[in-house]
Amino acid sequence: MTLRALIVDDEAIARRRIRRLLRSVEGMEIAGECGDGTSALATIDGTRPDLVFLDVQMPGLDGFDVIARLQAECIPAIIFVTAFDRYALRAFDVHAVDYLLKPIAPARLRVAIERARDRLARGDHQPGLRSLAREAQERPRYLTRLSVRARGRVMLVDVEAIDWIQAADNYVTVHASGREYLLRETLATLERQLDPDRFVRIHRSTIASLDRIAELQPSSHGDFDVRLRDGTRLTLSRSWREHVERTLGRPL
Repeated sequence: MTLRALIVDDEAIARRRIRRLLRSVEGMEIAGECGDGTSALATIDGTRPDLVFLDVQMPGLDGFDVIARLQAECIPAIIFVTAFDRYALRAFDVHAVDYLLKPIAPARLRVAIERARDRLARGDHQPGLRSLAREAQERPRYLTRLSVRARGRVMLVDVEAIDWIQAADNYVTVHASGREYLLRETLATLERQLDPDRFVRIHRSTIASLDRIAELQPSSHGDFDVRLRDGTRLTLSRSWREHVERTLGRPL
């Protein structure tokens, strides 16, 4: 069974990687690729692919918006592609054919394609996609990029690249991928805009990425020393300990 696949991702390098991987899979035909949700809708309607590799995080119409706007008679099998969104992955297991984490592993791609073949053969590749889209759209929308000024230019920093954030009066210093960026924003305001599944306040002046925390060691007076994966040392103050315990779902 030959599958016609459409690749949808706003990053050209990600589209090229999927295209390259698909060329090594027997029985796959690439129907095209799109860099945004609007063109994806038009292409799906016009070419009717069997399978769509659909990026979750895209500017404008994201992957959930695309699903919500598809015509009922032309919904293809969907394999979600995501760089992080752990919260949504639990839903993908139930509602979509499969999901792939970036960077995509060739073996994992083949497993997803075989699941798609099986679901398409049985005609049950659409369960719950529309309800998933509704659930996703009802969830709070958290920041995926920060707009910061650096050397007289405005730069976009991916939230997933952030290691930790430090308060500096009415500014914050964003530490991301070994670089520092100054942002005119209070820590409390920024905290409300960040996904609590990915970031945690550990001090009145510090927010840390959960993915970057390597270990926590008891210190003095109820504080903890926090070591990030890059070796950075931070402090979890006792006043924020209970908050971190709720986030982690276990006592420290």
